[in-house]
Amino acid sequence: MTEASGDETAVSESGGTMQRLTGAAAPREVDLAVLDDLRRAEGDGPWRPAGTRPFLPAGEVVQWRYGRRCDPMRVVRDDERGLVAWLASDTEVLSSAPDDGLALRDRPLAERFLGVRVPTLGRWQGSGILRIAPTGRPWSVWVFREDDGSLAGHYVNLELTHRRRGEETNTRDLVLDLWLDADDRLWLKDADELGAAVDSGVLGVAQAEEIHAIAEWARAEVVEGGSWVLDEEWTTWRPPSDWIAPSLPDSDDVRAARSRTLPS
Repeated sequence: MTEASGDETAVSESGGTMQRLTGAAAPREVDLAVLDDLRRAEGDGPWRPAGTRPFLPAGEVVQWRYGRRCDPMRVVRDDERGLVAWLASDTEVLSSAPDDGLALRDRPLAERFLGVRVPTLGRWQGSGILRIAPTGRPWSVWVFREDDGSLAGHYVNLELTHRRRGEETNTRDLVLDLWLDADDRLWLKDADELGAAVDSGVLGVAQAEEIHAIAEWARAEVVEGGSWVLDEEWTTWRPPSDWIAPSLPDSDDVRAARSRTLPS
């Protein structure tokens, strides 16, 4: 893993620790099979690889899932190259939280992966974001904007390669991320949290090593290689004015979350 430059560290808006990266990436071959047992879904398949037909047309709903987490989104483009989808502001999303009610970021790092998690409902905060999941790559790129509409940066979310069924795309978050800010400074995010996941037994040492290798791969291909996911087409894209936020599916996890949610 490329080392951070000196003492350049920062804390993200979500509370994650970030380290500035400089110099060239050092990619190596990644063994994605080491991460296969991390896959999780609410229901059974059959699953097909992302990038294969049938594709969803623009404007249709896609349920973007991280394991059991579910973000209802609208398709911008879906084809052999990858999935591009829009998550609107204030969209109701399904996530999970500790059963004691304490927010994850409020827990000590050593305890963040411990305890029982239960399905919960929430709302996507802030402005909407565009997500781009290139076919066959263990990451997606999220385009963030400031309140005035200017580009805030690109968030490279490391995750399992997507698999598809119906209106669902399923992956799994891999904790570690990259943040390319609007000034083209690159940061490694949540390396300490990945270490905590290993210490708590949620991830193995070999899995963490491959996740770090994915970060170098993404750095080389996306940032240094100028991948299509950074094209101006996506930094300037805006949703049609008639798009409304889609709803969560009527699934077991959503019903369980609703049963725990106090009426507003």
